[in-house]
Amino acid sequence: MKLDVRNLVHVFGRQEVLHGVSFSVMEGEFLSILGPSGCGKTTILRILVGLLAPSSGCVCKDGVDITASPPSRRNMGIVFQNYALFQNMTVLGNVEYALKFHPELKTRSRAVAEDIIDQVGLLEHIHKKPHKLSGGQQQRVAIARTLAMKPDIILFDEPMSALDAATRISLREEIKRIQGKFHSTMLYITHDQEEAFALSDRIMVMDHGSIQQLDTPENIIGSPANRFVEEFVIANLRLKINSLVKYLKAAE
Repeated sequence: MKLDVRNLVHVFGRQEVLHGVSFSVMEGEFLSILGPSGCGKTTILRILVGLLAPSSGCVCKDGVDITASPPSRRNMGIVFQNYALFQNMTVLGNVEYALKFHPELKTRSRAVAEDIIDQVGLLEHIHKKPHKLSGGQQQRVAIARTLAMKPDIILFDEPMSALDAATRISLREEIKRIQGKFHSTMLYITHDQEEAFALSDRIMVMDHGSIQQLDTPENIIGSPANRFVEEFVIANLRLKINSLVKYLKAAE
């Protein structure tokens, strides 16, 4: 088991935003945390990566309790929705900069960065600055920078919310290709049902700080745990499918 989260509770002010959340993630698994805004999914991400301390509960990685460990000791990478790139640096500069914090890679940081950039398909853009790239290309730079650190777990914080539909589909395929190539364990935060179902081995559906269902996409569709899952997940997927079918019929 790569990650084991037990009874996470987080209180903000007088409000309990996580109510005893427990789940596990296997090595090499792609788990999406799916839910509406305010359901607690980003709070979980911040606790996992070490940016926020839980009020109670524990986070174990590879059998070791890391609940109190600083972010630098967790060997997790995070990809943000706003890319968080240095605008004054090239693609190479952004990826290579991440390696400066690893002394053991100092002598070969340029070669490592170039190799990762090549593997995410950005070699022809290696000397461009972010403003010369599309949104999808910038997000791939952010992913390359994270991969260069060789994290055990990669966390995605709604990385496609600022992208257009065509770019989202393309980047979705790229993320799955990267996961297969690097055998990465990935946790993906999203409010988009279609995105979660396209990417995930399992999906954790959340609402109001609690897990409503944690299962495979097939089981969620076939056996929704409650009315929230039926309405937020299945009904919304049906609406999207029906809209597409309507327009496809009109185009025939």
